[in-house]
Amino acid sequence: MVEYQLVPNEEKYWSFIRNLRNDSRVKKGFISQKHIEVQEHFFFMHNKGKNFFICLDNEKPVGYIGVINNDIRVATHPEYQGKGVAKFMVNEVMKVYPEAFAKVKIENEASLRLFESCGFKKKYFILER
Repeated sequence: MVEYQLVPNEEKYWSFIRNLRNDSRVKKGFISQKHIEVQEHFFFMHNKGKNFFICLDNEKPVGYIGVINNDIRVATHPEYQGKGVAKFMVNEVMKVYPEAFAKVKIENEASLRLFESCGFKKKYFILER
């Protein structure tokens, strides 16, 4: 059985987070799909990086999770999707942020399944034009 480890974010992981967030296979799941530039990301991490954690598999980063204003942001490297990484991260981060919630796009079925499998319930729909 694989055992993952969730560690606090450090500057050495900032590029991993940015690259994963900009990966087209991952980006499509986020509400905002804007490409994140290096300088913008560095500024964001400098200010909010302490709110993020990195999931390691034998010292290799395989995903990240962050909580900003109680809103969960989670991403798993495509090679590790479907292996329990995201579920592990969500369950672990809920121990630190028990009031956290997730904003999920309706068409993001994988994220809906993930959060529901972690005990989350659908509460709101936001309709846009």
